[in-house]
Amino acid sequence: MSLSSRGLARLYDTLRRHVDGGACPGLVSVISRRGETHVDVIGDVQRDTVFRVSSMTKPITAALAMVLVEQGRLRLDDPVDELLPELADRRVLTSIDAPLDDTVKADRPITVRDLLTFRLGWGGIFAPPGTHPVQAAAAELKLGLGDHPPRPAEPPEPDEWLRRFGTLPLLSQPGERWMYHAGSEVLGVLLARATGRTLGEAMREHLFEPLGMIDTGFHVPEHNLHRLRTSYGEGGQVFDPVDGQWSRPPAFEAGGGGLVATADDYLAFATMLLRNGKNGRDRILSRPSVELMTTDHLTAEQHATDGFWPGFFGEYRGWGFGVQVVTKRDQLWATPGRYGWDGGLGTSWHNDPAEELTAVLMTQQTAFPLTSALYLDFWNGVYASLDD
Repeated sequence: MSLSSRGLARLYDTLRRHVDGGACPGLVSVISRRGETHVDVIGDVQRDTVFRVSSMTKPITAALAMVLVEQGRLRLDDPVDELLPELADRRVLTSIDAPLDDTVKADRPITVRDLLTFRLGWGGIFAPPGTHPVQAAAAELKLGLGDHPPRPAEPPEPDEWLRRFGTLPLLSQPGERWMYHAGSEVLGVLLARATGRTLGEAMREHLFEPLGMIDTGFHVPEHNLHRLRTSYGEGGQVFDPVDGQWSRPPAFEAGGGGLVATADDYLAFATMLLRNGKNGRDRILSRPSVELMTTDHLTAEQHATDGFWPGFFGEYRGWGFGVQVVTKRDQLWATPGRYGWDGGLGTSWHNDPAEELTAVLMTQQTAFPLTSALYLDFWNGVYASLDD
């Protein structure tokens, strides 16, 4: 046995208390290790419930990019200008507080690697609305640039989205700072143009169909809406009902936070990465591609000045391509080399190659992983269940 029955029972009791105590209406959790898979289904959900995975979309978008790199359709250090001419000849604000026309010329073009590592020069501005002129300008454009939960019905179609984004100056020089979220949104447009398909079609061809991810996409078809659950925000308020924004195809398929999936679908994607790109006998990605995706790419200075949450990276965490990477142990569940990401609408996934472990938690209750007792107790319980 690679998982302790006693530890799994204790984890179930812990998760049950959270659901009974109102932390979320229901959850599905999956732990898989060395061929053994354990699933808990608690509360108002089923194993095949469809969840809005929000920012857990980012690793999938990054994986598709690496598929195209391997096919020779993209090169990591090429400028994006050829496919995204709207982003050529960028201007950069002299400071976050500066007027929109107080800019300097960008030192260099934005590259594919910049999008993957979130160092393109733009990201979520985590300040009260209207604090900075550029923040107000971005809000007016309705681009969904990471400073609020995903709203699929809001952004325009991809060409118009990129045209609007191209009217904004960058917040920092390309490659200079890590800033959350926007890189995945721009990357999604790039991938669609590189394939001549929509982002969803490209994901389906290269990832979802080969991996058997039959319920993953950018909306839930009408015949499957009974498997979607209401999404709740802070204070138990409804964020998105079953017949809400994910019940119809969006104009903009958001590579940063737009997907829905079941726990088993996401497990299929996670297991492929844990197996260094293989899905049974088929190979989705090469081992070097997975290793590059899951390596920390940030400099020491970028670790100290991340644009997401004060002290989030520090000396313990870094960023690869669409995934967080643990660089130093600071918790029972934070082992070096562990990688993955969470979704702010209530989902979490990480792989731990050293432990041959993957685990997924799916809820539909908004929570921030670093401060959510449910998240922290889940991951603590996962590692406490290892039986060796």
